[in-house]
Amino acid sequence: MEWQEVLKRLLQNKISLLGILIILFFIVVAVFAPWIAPPRDADEPYLIPRGGWAIQPQPPSEEYIFGTTEGQYDIFYGIVWGTRTAFRIGLIVVGISSSIGIIVGTIAAYYGGWIDEVIMRITDVFMSIPFIIATIVLVTILGQGITNVMIALITFSWMSTARLMRSQVLSVKEDEFVQAALALGANDFRIIFRHIILNTIFPVVIQASMRMGSMVITASTLSFLGVGAPEGYADWGQMISFARNWILGVEGDPLHYWYTLVIPGVAITLFCLSWNLIGDAFRDILDPKLN
Repeated sequence: MEWQEVLKRLLQNKISLLGILIILFFIVVAVFAPWIAPPRDADEPYLIPRGGWAIQPQPPSEEYIFGTTEGQYDIFYGIVWGTRTAFRIGLIVVGISSSIGIIVGTIAAYYGGWIDEVIMRITDVFMSIPFIIATIVLVTILGQGITNVMIALITFSWMSTARLMRSQVLSVKEDEFVQAALALGANDFRIIFRHIILNTIFPVVIQASMRMGSMVITASTLSFLGVGAPEGYADWGQMISFARNWILGVEGDPLHYWYTLVIPGVAITLFCLSWNLIGDAFRDILDPKLN
């Protein structure tokens, strides 16, 4: 199926169209963040401005339309610039880890033999380590920071793509078009990148779309646990972390500080939901058993 046909059917699918619209909304917010929420310090735009030093969160007002968190961090500013953080984490982590997985899985399947055995055993070792625990340990070793979070996520998230790509390559490497390329004298590099990968990439695209949201959730989890983004950095997980002491509200009013948890929670939910909707639509379009 051609990319043009896939795009056309995505736009015709109501589920994927909803996901695309939500993503477009977040893209607009991310692109126009400097105008939507102008930074006080142009050199440090990801630092959330504070409206004071009081511990108790303040409700939405004209000055702070989403209210402030513990420590008086501006929730609106954190959500807007946190959108850029979410895209940065999702695109870089998924892009690099998927690329690693594609190359590793393709090489293992194409050459087979001891190369396949060694690569897959290394992959199994990485997969045997609990993902969230491994990322927490590595970020703790490397230190706080979004860059270190992305390094940890990339290190422990390429394996599923490698296994998926290996299975796809094994199913096509004996097909006639590959044998024809070999007969015409094409080298391994051309066969792998021009013929095999281009004909096996669609399942990886579906998986990558699904993983966009999960990587953002994992990064938010690390920030919530205090090992991800540094304090005051515009990250949705950081915003929820500021709400941990106020989730239960006050006596007789459990929703008194709802804005500290609900607003960043909705942002994370919508971002992840949009990518999952597109991934589901990709699967429905590209899986011949469902057509």
